[in-house]
Amino acid sequence: MNRTSLFSTRLSRQSSHSRAKQSRTLGWLSGAVVLGLASGAAHAEPSPALDRLSLSVGGYYVDPTFNIKGNTRYGSAETGDIERNRTTLPRVRAELLIGDSQGLAFDYFRYRNDYTYTTQRSFNVGGTPAILSGAATANLEVDFASLAYKWWIGSGNDVFGLGLGAGYYRAHYDVQANGVFNGSAGSLSESRTEKTFAPLLSLGWKHAFNKDLRIYAEASGVKKNWGTVTGHIYGAALGVEWYPLKNIGVGADYGITRIHINRDGGSTQANFDVKLTGPSAFVKVRF
Repeated sequence: MNRTSLFSTRLSRQSSHSRAKQSRTLGWLSGAVVLGLASGAAHAEPSPALDRLSLSVGGYYVDPTFNIKGNTRYGSAETGDIERNRTTLPRVRAELLIGDSQGLAFDYFRYRNDYTYTTQRSFNVGGTPAILSGAATANLEVDFASLAYKWWIGSGNDVFGLGLGAGYYRAHYDVQANGVFNGSAGSLSESRTEKTFAPLLSLGWKHAFNKDLRIYAEASGVKKNWGTVTGHIYGAALGVEWYPLKNIGVGADYGITRIHINRDGGSTQANFDVKLTGPSAFVKVRF
């Protein structure tokens, strides 16, 4: 074999060895990429306590107590704490997960009630006996909606949430009143609607026993201390949710909501307090 043939044979062997080595290197790199993607995908899975998208529709069965105070150019009045019969408020909730640890949360409910108030009092005015009697009827409505951006901390069965957003509340009342003071009769008819936006802060915790059974606790607050209409709405609840089917489930919680609204309109001031306590029940759909 001449030198040229020998050189060609060695070159061919080196080339084959180099190609084999490159193939093994590419195989290792491909495997590493696949494993890395798989590991990243596994890591990207959200906590089993969270759903990508969920919608809850149900009712808030409350035991309401409310108090209304007002000051006008005609004088002041206060109903005191009035307890009404239990009633069910419609309620809608929705949660959307953006990425794996952030998302949006929406909540809405409406309170509506009617009441009748009567009074008859005898007292002295400068040593002169006086008699006051009167009756009033009122229709009260409060709508509350909130939207918050939430950060969820944790990736296991327990996650803790912090939310910042805005709350909207609308209060409407119609009042019809008449009275007699020492034989002189008078009447009052008033209808007013107050609505405003306010900043919201929410805190939450969720624990998953498994993907289909969870418990949760949540608290939120809305506060506004500027403008003609001021006040706050605070709420807290402890609940459970269960999915007997993959995408359809039920939920229930027990909560308390406190609504306090003040209005200062110059010659007219009003304070509106409502306390709602009771369970909520929902039909839930998740995706």
